[in-house]
This record gives sequence, C-alpha cells and structure tokens, in this order.
Amino acid sequence: MPDVCLVVPCYNEEQRLPVAALVAFLDSHPHVSLCLVDDGSRDGTLEVLRQLQAPRPERVLVVPVSPNAGKAEAVRAGVRHVHATGPWPFIGYWDADLSTPLSEVDHLHVALLANPACRLAMGSRVKRLGSNIDRRITRHVLGRIFAACASGILGLSVYDSQCGAKLFRRDTVDVFFAQPFLTRWLFDLEMLVRLRNAIGLEGMNAACEVPLSRWTEVGGSKLGLSAMVGVPLELLRIRAGYNK
Repeated sequence: MPDVCLVVPCYNEEQRLPVAALVAFLDSHPHVSLCLVDDGSRDGTLEVLRQLQAPRPERVLVVPVSPNAGKAEAVRAGVRHVHATGPWPFIGYWDADLSTPLSEVDHLHVALLANPACRLAMGSRVKRLGSNIDRRITRHVLGRIFAACASGILGLSVYDSQCGAKLFRRDTVDVFFAQPFLTRWLFDLEMLVRLRNAIGLEGMNAACEVPLSRWTEVGGSKLGLSAMVGVPLELLRIRAGYNK
C-alpha cells in the first residue's frame, strides 16, 4: 500500500502537463500515488488527466472542480478527497509544472519520518553549495521581500512559504483544510497560521523547511503582477481573519 499521495492542481495544463515525467515518477516510486485536480480548465486538461489515470486507476485519482476556484481551493478539494478515499499516512501537494522535481518528495518524506514532532515538511528554495536552484534574481529578491512582509505582518519566521512542494501527516488534514481559505494564492501562509492557532506558538516547531536539491523556474506562471501588488493587503486580511 503506497504511503504517500500528492495532490497536483491543474488549470489549463493540456499543453504543459509533463505526462512523461509523471509516469516515470510513478514507475520509480511505487510508494507514492497522485491525485490530479482539474480546476475548471477551459481546455482539454481533464481528458489528459483521465488518460493518465486509465492504465493505473489504483495509483492515480482524478478530481474535477467546477467552476474554476483557484489554487487554494483546488488543493483543498484534492486533499479532502484523498483523506476520504484512502489510508495514506502522508499527503502533500505539488505544482503541476514540476519546477520542483517530484523526486524531491523523498527528502520531505525522510524529514517527517526522522522527526515525529514535525507535522508539515515544506520544500525551501535555498541557494547553497551542492544544490541546483535555478531562479531569476528578480524572483529571488521579490521572495525575500515577501518573506520579510510575512514575518512582520504575521509573525512567521519562514524563509520560503510559497514553494509548491509540501508534505504533511494525515492527522493534520482537519487543521489545515477543514475550512475554505481566505486567499487564493497565500494559503500556504494560512496553513502555518492555522497550525499555530491549533497548537499554540510551539506550532511553529511542528513545521520544518527542507532545502531542495533541485528547482528550476518554469515560465507561464498563473500568478500575475496584479496579484503581487495586492500581497500586503492579502497579508493584512490573513492577520485580521485569524487573530480573532
């Protein structure tokens, strides 16, 4: 029985979804299943997902969400479906462009197995010797500014909350995903706030950042400049929504 299931939210990915890489990963990782969520795509994404599922229905789940609800709710729908469908002890989510190679899930899995107190393992794009983190300098600088804003407004000392590679224990699903998120793109931060609110300040010790070995920036991001401009207001919205 596979012990990890990764949710992959997909929106208009008919031409971009790396099907060959997904199949190769499943073949090399028999302990991992995938839950592919079609977030109200307007192209043939759902059909591509069904074709990927057909030869391996026991390893690949497909969840259609309609209409388009945004990444936060697509991930939430997928995680809740996985939680209700099977007994996977570890559940996570991954960006469909595979900017983080799926093989990096091994590092997150090991981090959770080695530290029973850790409930959430987060991939972190830390440039360091021995790693291959290919990220534009402008995106890196914006990431550091974002982290500083998140720390100041929400009191979260996190280096890289927005990397689309997360793995968590099954028993945290209700903490993270019982309620809809307040934001469409900053739900990763909301998860940390929910964890902190659920178990107190020590909740931050229940999350760990795991430096990635490889990460490659992929073009075609759905997150536009207008969303970036509104980040400070979204952070304030999160603070107001959870500090009641």
